[in-house]
Amino acid sequence: MTRVAAVDCGTNSIRLLVADADPTTGELVDLDRRMTIVRLGQGVDKTGRLAPEALERTFAACREYAEVIKKHGAERVRFVATSASRDASNRDDFVRGVLDILGVEPEVITGEQEAAFSFTGATKELTGRADLDQPYLVVDIGGGSTEFVVGDDEVRAAHSVDIGCVRMTERHLVAEDGTVTDPPSAAQVEKIRADIVAALDLVEQRVPLTQARTLVGLAGSVTTLAALSLGLSAYDSTAIHHSRISYEKVAELTDWLLTSTHDQRALSPVIHPGRVDVIASGALVLRLIMERTGAREVVVSEHDILDGIAFKLAEEAHPGEKSD
Repeated sequence: MTRVAAVDCGTNSIRLLVADADPTTGELVDLDRRMTIVRLGQGVDKTGRLAPEALERTFAACREYAEVIKKHGAERVRFVATSASRDASNRDDFVRGVLDILGVEPEVITGEQEAAFSFTGATKELTGRADLDQPYLVVDIGGGSTEFVVGDDEVRAAHSVDIGCVRMTERHLVAEDGTVTDPPSAAQVEKIRADIVAALDLVEQRVPLTQARTLVGLAGSVTTLAALSLGLSAYDSTAIHHSRISYEKVAELTDWLLTSTHDQRALSPVIHPGRVDVIASGALVLRLIMERTGAREVVVSEHDILDGIAFKLAEEAHPGEKSD
């Protein structure tokens, strides 16, 4: 087993996984898995820059994570940065800050690289299950972008588009003075819908969405919908992992989220405070994906890009000893 630490820094959250990984068996034993909402992508869609306060929130989380990594004695560390830092003109400030704190340079990966990591993390433990047909369509609904990957034992096609929950919210629901329309008007919802539909049109040019037999959903928007669907009184990753949500339930929850107020959503014990204002947009992304593909349900995975990075680190530590 190799002790590894993977950090995934997205538009809305930064997450850490410290685990013992065995590349020969595909076994991954969590030692510490945590998430912090930092909203690194605050205002990036409008300004093209990472806000100073967003950088400081992210660096504060990095300092916390550095202590965790040191405590567990991880042998290899990898820091992957996704949508927000890809788009920012001042991303060098971000890179320098992370390097100073964690001692590793963040890799600002492409959407296609992000998709491949997510696919590995989400599907490695699904292979061979008789109740889930291949090929899989893995969708990772992030804050700034959504990744689409079709594959079976390996990735067949992948594409990333800018329809994340934070980006859609900031683009269509945030006024010039920074206030969020709550709940959104029908016209605003239609604008979000139009953006998502246009993005799906682009995805279909590269990814055979309707050829997939099993839809697998990743990231906070999807796992939060699963927690709501299950009626949990507190977020429970064990109950959520590999649960299934029907299209009808996704549609029902999306309608509620789009018509509820901030205060009503905040009363839910399973909606993280950092997601209260953006979860409705994320739910709409999932709903429209299901409508486009004809999927009757989505299989929810708590394992995603972090797990994919961890497996890759373990394989690099033991060349030639990849799992089956």
